[in-house]
Amino acid sequence: MERLRTTIASSAVAMALFCAVGSNPVLSQGLNQALSAQAKPATGEDRLLVDAKEIIYDNDKNTIAASGDVQLNYQGRTLQADRVTYDRNTGRVYAQGNAKLTDEKGAVLNADRFELTDDFKSGFIDSLRLVQTSIDNGRSVTTRFSAPRAERSAGETTVFERGTYTACEPCKDQPEKPPLWQVKAARIIHNNSEQTIYYEDATMEVFGVPVAYLPYFWTPDPTVKRKTGFLAPNYVISSSLGAGASIPFFWALAPNYDLTINPTILSRQGVLGEVEWRHRLETGAYNVRAAGIIQHDSSAFLKSPYGAGDRDHRGSLESTGLFHINERWKWGWDVALLSDKWFLQNYRIKSESLSSIYIKESISTLYLQGQGDRSFFDVRGYYFQGLSTTDWQKQQPVVHPVLDYNKRITPAGIGGELSIDVNVTSLSRQAAQYEQIPIRTTSLFGLYETCSVFEPGECLVRGMSGNTSRASVNVSWRREFIDPVGQVWTPFAYLKGDIYAVSPDLTGYQNNELTNFINGNDEVDFRGMPAVGLEYRFPFVGALGTSGTQTIEPIAQIIARPNETLIGKVPNEDAQSLVFEDTSLFDWDKFSGYDRSEGGVRANVGVQYTITGADDFYANLLFGQSYQVAGRNSFSQPDLVNTGLDSGLDSGSSDYVGRFQISPNSNFSFVTRGRFDQNHFGLNRLETGVTMNFNPYLPVSTSLTYARYAAQPEIGFSRRREGLAASARWNVTPNWYISGSVLLDLDRYLLARETYAVQYAANPNTAVYAGTNKAYVTGMSVGLGYIDECTTFSVSYSVSPRDIAVTSGEKDRNQTVMLRLELRTLGEVGINQNIGDSASASEGVAAQ
Repeated sequence: MERLRTTIASSAVAMALFCAVGSNPVLSQGLNQALSAQAKPATGEDRLLVDAKEIIYDNDKNTIAASGDVQLNYQGRTLQADRVTYDRNTGRVYAQGNAKLTDEKGAVLNADRFELTDDFKSGFIDSLRLVQTSIDNGRSVTTRFSAPRAERSAGETTVFERGTYTACEPCKDQPEKPPLWQVKAARIIHNNSEQTIYYEDATMEVFGVPVAYLPYFWTPDPTVKRKTGFLAPNYVISSSLGAGASIPFFWALAPNYDLTINPTILSRQGVLGEVEWRHRLETGAYNVRAAGIIQHDSSAFLKSPYGAGDRDHRGSLESTGLFHINERWKWGWDVALLSDKWFLQNYRIKSESLSSIYIKESISTLYLQGQGDRSFFDVRGYYFQGLSTTDWQKQQPVVHPVLDYNKRITPAGIGGELSIDVNVTSLSRQAAQYEQIPIRTTSLFGLYETCSVFEPGECLVRGMSGNTSRASVNVSWRREFIDPVGQVWTPFAYLKGDIYAVSPDLTGYQNNELTNFINGNDEVDFRGMPAVGLEYRFPFVGALGTSGTQTIEPIAQIIARPNETLIGKVPNEDAQSLVFEDTSLFDWDKFSGYDRSEGGVRANVGVQYTITGADDFYANLLFGQSYQVAGRNSFSQPDLVNTGLDSGLDSGSSDYVGRFQISPNSNFSFVTRGRFDQNHFGLNRLETGVTMNFNPYLPVSTSLTYARYAAQPEIGFSRRREGLAASARWNVTPNWYISGSVLLDLDRYLLARETYAVQYAANPNTAVYAGTNKAYVTGMSVGLGYIDECTTFSVSYSVSPRDIAVTSGEKDRNQTVMLRLELRTLGEVGINQNIGDSASASEGVAAQ
């Protein structure tokens, strides 16, 4: 029989079917449209569209049936089956044989048999299988319901009798095999309008084995992004806090703001309260987080100044925000107020203000930022709060503010590129920060590092007490010329100008010792640094076989400028770090900040060899040296922190620097760089790293990094530093993986430092260093994980790095076991437990 879609050739048949169903407005209008003349195709949401091979009218039973790949479309819902029968007496639609119903949201219901109302919204379903796809954090998530019988009501609620729910895909080879996890319940109720799934008399199964029972619970629909309800629980096990648990409550007050309340009950310390408010506005968003506790047992912590054992009330208040003024300008903040420096760590409070896991420092900032086509503006203030026991807050600077502006221009007439850089920095601190060189056992109040002799060459001034303000402008120009033979000539010039306003505070806390280093009077100083230079490159390019090239490129650079002024006369706040290596060989000014400005005539020379080939092959070799041609060498002139000394640049001819890099393909990369003594070619600095990915031959990826730095006693590093870091991951199967990492201290001094730390804590005046010949595993981790479309599981054991306990604030052998389990669409749970030694005094925790 000729297939019938939305039209049929015989108008007589169309009229007969219209009369047969005329008492039902929905089906009469739909079938009339479906079977009417070809010139009038069906349109509109309320039209029923029918697609079938055969239409059968039974006058005795008062039914009309469609058979043969039947498809009915109505109000965004589609019903498909081998045979669909409409009973005019009951107004019910029966679908049998490969029956499938797709609702207006895309959910697909498969069943052996449907019994529905004529609008497909309500009815009974036998052997139901519901597949629903949604997007979760940018990933497509498919959920599956099944039940021997289900009832659908008004297109809003589906009740699964003896139902099963999972987000796991069935096994392709054995579809009948239980999934990794599933929830079985006497009844599963899916309410579309509430976007909630309710489970009654439910059992959690893993590989078909029951592992947990819940008489009643509910979860948001997988399509829900945010919904009021309880979140996954958190667990705490700690010697100082006791055992504890929390069940956060999320309150979706409106589409653009919400509140999360998280009380944690701790067996030793009482109730820790946490609350977070989030609010999204038209131009941005902000949040406010607060935490607090009234400690029940403060004896678990050391007393001040080593801990918060003398405090009953402890807490924190934090807030972050970001708002867009227009498409180019934005402003925001990230601030944190803490009752004490140990609170976040003692109570494991996650904070967005923490700078890193190794340097315990909370950074608060308020900023305004603008971005143009070729310009950038940023102004912000900073408040730093040290979180280690040995951090003295009076030595932390308050920045009010720091401003950066950059503008790039293509000047008319002379061409090239003109760059304008502006920096304004204003900061203050209450107490000067000193550091003894070489390292000695000298402390202030028995806790904070200081100097025994306040003289240049014996002591460094890391930070000046009082107020320091500086405004700097740097205008630079460069243009590249290529002559007919391929030589590249790049003339450049720049002009720097600085104005300093210095007002030292000489009262208290050894601040009066500053007069041994700088003029103790309030002063305003000016500094200017003009420079002209020329860079020359002559790349020789040659073919290497049929698919590669090789390039040999000599490079020479000459920069002429007057001698640097104000060396050691003004504080050095932002140019304390100086690393001379291949990446800085051709820098116009090798100092890292504005407070130092390289002077004199300097020449930088080097040669570079590069190979590029097929299959992403790349190799590069660079070697060079720097020379002080005339004038005073800035790097041999000590300032308040001796920046430049022991850098490899502090002599007429610098150390040699070099780099070797090779990547045979995209799966392997090796790079090493070093600095070698200009006299005897001894190794002063070495960094080597290799990354390997053995795919597709072996599912293993690994990285290895080795570093060795010679002693730099003039800047506070009196002994060699050497270490090795390695990490690897093995994807055992497409789902299972093993990972690990290790950090080795090879400088042979760490164990001695630990002995020294114990001696120092007992008697700072008698502690001494002693060498050792042993390397040390200072940090490591090993983990096992599983991940698929519905489950993420990981367990890891880690040992964090440690150094001198009394100065670093790190735990004395912090060993942690972390476990995380996520059942996608149901929730996740995590456990973080410290094992082994208790926390050290650096964390403010008393020995247990």
